[in-house]
Amino acid sequence: MIDHTVLLGYLGSVLLITIAPGPDNAYIVGVALARGSRAGVLSAAGMAMGMAVHVTAATLGLALLLQSAPAALNAVRLAGAGYLGWLAVSTLRSARQSGIAEGGVPPDRQILGRAVLTNLANPKIILFFAAFLPQFTRPGHGPIPMQLLILGLVFLVVGLAWDSIVGLCAGRLSATLTRGSRAATRLNVVAGLTFGALALVLLGETLLAMT
Repeated sequence: MIDHTVLLGYLGSVLLITIAPGPDNAYIVGVALARGSRAGVLSAAGMAMGMAVHVTAATLGLALLLQSAPAALNAVRLAGAGYLGWLAVSTLRSARQSGIAEGGVPPDRQILGRAVLTNLANPKIILFFAAFLPQFTRPGHGPIPMQLLILGLVFLVVGLAWDSIVGLCAGRLSATLTRGSRAATRLNVVAGLTFGALALVLLGETLLAMT
């Protein structure tokens, strides 16, 4: 079992990290502005599902494998940048055609799947866990892999709660601001530009890592 004193310090750190704006928050806000609160919360759930994969990978030591294989890490980054770029183009194209039309919202499964893929396309999360979680493990408090798993799950739950709040609030803001197709189109443009900016950031980081 994890030491209670260590756990309290860990929770404080997790809260600060989770609340700080990041790519996942930006993605959820973009989806919620374009599709509403339900899509924002579904995206938060998708991010959590992707995070569960990252937690498992960190627990099993896959982060060390990625660190030892820069080519694989860069390939994942490039794939992630390409995927976000595709989302940006498709969202902007939708905005140009008709804005947010009634019945034009993607099915829940598609919204959820996109969020999972977006989270998985960020390999820095695995590397972050590999560097961050071990600092809060202690010998004599159970198997280290189990401690890592518990710490990762705590991170996941806190992140899911905060991301859901972000998605809900952004969706309600979208509903408040939307007054006709023109406002809806503008929100879709904001979402598309957000996805595009995330793609450029990830691509820039990859190119820097490759030089």
